[in-house]
Amino acid sequence: MPKRSDTLETAILILEILKRIPKQRKITASELHNQLVNEGFDRDLRTIQRHLDTLSEHFDLERDDRSKPYGYRWLEYAKGISFPGLTPQESLLLTLAEQHLKMLLPAKLMRSMGGFFEQSRRNLGPSSKPSLERQWLQKVRVVATSQPLLPPPLKPGVFDAVSMALYENRVLLADYQNANGERKEVRVHPLGLAQQGPRLYLVCRFEGFNNERSLALHRFRKAEVLNENFEYPSEFNLKQYDDDGRFGFGDGKKVNLTFKIHKDTGLHIIESPLSQDQQVIEHDDFYEIKATVVDSAMLDWWINGFGESLWDVKKQ
Repeated sequence: MPKRSDTLETAILILEILKRIPKQRKITASELHNQLVNEGFDRDLRTIQRHLDTLSEHFDLERDDRSKPYGYRWLEYAKGISFPGLTPQESLLLTLAEQHLKMLLPAKLMRSMGGFFEQSRRNLGPSSKPSLERQWLQKVRVVATSQPLLPPPLKPGVFDAVSMALYENRVLLADYQNANGERKEVRVHPLGLAQQGPRLYLVCRFEGFNNERSLALHRFRKAEVLNENFEYPSEFNLKQYDDDGRFGFGDGKKVNLTFKIHKDTGLHIIESPLSQDQQVIEHDDFYEIKATVVDSAMLDWWINGFGESLWDVKKQ
């Protein structure tokens, strides 16, 4: 493949800069530089600053030079850089994807999609004309099944490093502090990422071991992607790991669970069964329920949460 000319490289760089400049907030040259470096553009910060200064003279860009670092954004009336063919339906899909998948996609990929997300928000924002797609955002919501909790904060750079190592099958050097406060540096092979309520967990194997562990991302003090690849184990299956109750602090062992529960408390278990083989015997004031489930600490927490409304529990 012939090498692209410097002129073409510069033109592509300028387009990348323009499509990353937001309209609702200001962005600095340093932020743009970091995004571009992550996308493989080998340019120094001074070059990006020089292009921004030039672009602000010829495009509808505002340069806030009241204090350093300078901030750049599109003027309110400016159309910015649009992506052709982004329909209202596509804008709706992208907006929902950004809201609900942002922690389940590689950080680098999310940044590369920034221009599309920005345009989709504009297409469905308050200044856009009313549409069914815009109304839909007010009609749907993911709601909590238990007491809502705020997500624990992540140390800067941790999610970027973890998602990159997972995406590229690279070894991760982690400074990790467990729930007991013990802190150590470990080399791990990332295998999967799971969101459980407000928390994120990395499923991985410690180097030299073949068993999987779940590490909470908020307990990472630091994380670094090493320039070392590993062979992703073909026998590992994240769905099976979840089905085995590993995120509920179980080890995959199944039990035949039986219990009795008051009718007014247990109706939802009839509507949403514990398992495919669940059996229900109805009595005057209570249900007797039998089901095959994975034994885990989460199962015990669930049972204990009913208090005296659930009794005669047996595991076989």
